[in-house]
Amino acid sequence: MGTLLVGKGKMLEDKVKKHIKENHLIESGETIVVGVSGGPDSICMLTILEKLKKELNFRMVVAHINHGIRESALADEEYVKNVCDQKEIPIYIKKENIKDIAQKEKMGIEEAGRMIRYSFFEEIMKKINAQKIATAHNLNDQAETILMNLFRGSGINGLKGIEKNRNGKYIRPLINCSRKEIEEYCEKNNLKPRIDETNQENIYTRNKIRNICIPYIEKEFNPNIIKTLARLSDIVTEETNYMDAVIEKEYENLMFKEEKKEIILDLKKFNLLELVIKRRILLYTINRLMSSTLGIEKINIDDLIKLCQNNIGNKYLIPTKGLKILVKNKKIFFQLM
Repeated sequence: MGTLLVGKGKMLEDKVKKHIKENHLIESGETIVVGVSGGPDSICMLTILEKLKKELNFRMVVAHINHGIRESALADEEYVKNVCDQKEIPIYIKKENIKDIAQKEKMGIEEAGRMIRYSFFEEIMKKINAQKIATAHNLNDQAETILMNLFRGSGINGLKGIEKNRNGKYIRPLINCSRKEIEEYCEKNNLKPRIDETNQENIYTRNKIRNICIPYIEKEFNPNIIKTLARLSDIVTEETNYMDAVIEKEYENLMFKEEKKEIILDLKKFNLLELVIKRRILLYTINRLMSSTLGIEKINIDDLIKLCQNNIGNKYLIPTKGLKILVKNKKIFFQLM
């Protein structure tokens, strides 16, 4: 049994190295901020990256958030510190009370935790002039995310799930590795990661999907649903990337002016486009101006398309806070307020 685990451990390291190289996740000479919670996924990622850093010629630092949610949070922090000390890896730690932040900001604990976590990663990235941020999302996380997005009624982009490399900044070295492979790797290397007992509590949506929904689908419909959803993600990503290139080209054709607080498009050309292209152009333009489409829903986009089609006088809509979209003089004005 020991020989089998050794073989699997080396196989996983080779699998991660191949994934990094094929997708250009890490380039020679780069510095990587590695998000480490202390759980099996992040400790597995840290261990493999530490073994690969000399061969692939990169340096790394660890970023750890103490969320203050669980009683074991301090023990998790100490564990991650000890691992980094043993490997002589610099570590940055931030302590927050996520429950208080969630209550203050009127958001869920999961959402607040994610917001604080990524904000901290970005802070460390700027501080040390790093090029990438590595998170330990795996194949199971991918399946869970796709199902969550599907149940929420997301568009095509939601079916992409977790991207291997988002915006050339966030990388996922373990995204092709299953949770079983990761746990076996931790066992073989005697890593003894911290276990988040709240993962077994079916309070949060993700836990319900992980502990109830996916096992049911595996038993009753498709035993390979996790790999099936990963293939769906790959297909959707390829097709979305193609559409993104088409939209970028159409945008250049429509654009009259692009400034920091205003973008102007050609109304006549816009109205000649197919509906699916119109929707994507509007989202693309809003994202260029606001660096986000958060809060923009399908009904907002449909209302904007009607506004452009009617073209009666100086009409405008405010689809989300801080954004005004005005139609006049045969042009569409996107303005920050």
